[in-house]
Amino acid sequence: MNVLTFFKMPFSHRAGWQALKANSPSIPTLAWCVVLPMSLLPPLMLYYAGTHYGDTFMTGFAEREWRFITTILFLAELLTFFIMGWVIHAVVNGVEQLSISYKNAYLLATLAPLPLWISSLALWVPSLFFNMIVGLAALGVSCSLIYHGLQALCTRNELDVATISATYTIMSAGILGWGVLLAVVWAY
Repeated sequence: MNVLTFFKMPFSHRAGWQALKANSPSIPTLAWCVVLPMSLLPPLMLYYAGTHYGDTFMTGFAEREWRFITTILFLAELLTFFIMGWVIHAVVNGVEQLSISYKNAYLLATLAPLPLWISSLALWVPSLFFNMIVGLAALGVSCSLIYHGLQALCTRNELDVATISATYTIMSAGILGWGVLLAVVWAY
């Protein structure tokens, strides 16, 4: 699958999803080859911003223990992947009209945070407002990836309401998880 196809995936349940489903890597491969390297991106960018921008980015930003915060953030991101795969599987299979395998649930748990991980590159720009806008846009794309991913990866009885409901529940759990991660960053 090429990069252009990946950019179409948040907007369609057809573009790229079936090829990805047919050639889906194993859960350990997803964890080692996608989740692990991509999970490094936000802590590294946050460490860079915290040690280079100081209080020009946000008041009190320079006084934080960035090595400790970014290490905790990295470990929490890895844990979140495994929890979200389980949550996706449990939520989707809890709806009568939908069904998803563990492999596809973890595939979706790998793809959904990619826009959020990539959005951390916005920390190259020392503007809190810009970073908030980019983060919110990435969250929207992530929601769309989950919705279209569920449409493509689930065995279902053409009931779109069930897919929307499952997407809402999964995104609520994901936003709660990201909220906890951000609370860890701000607490220290």
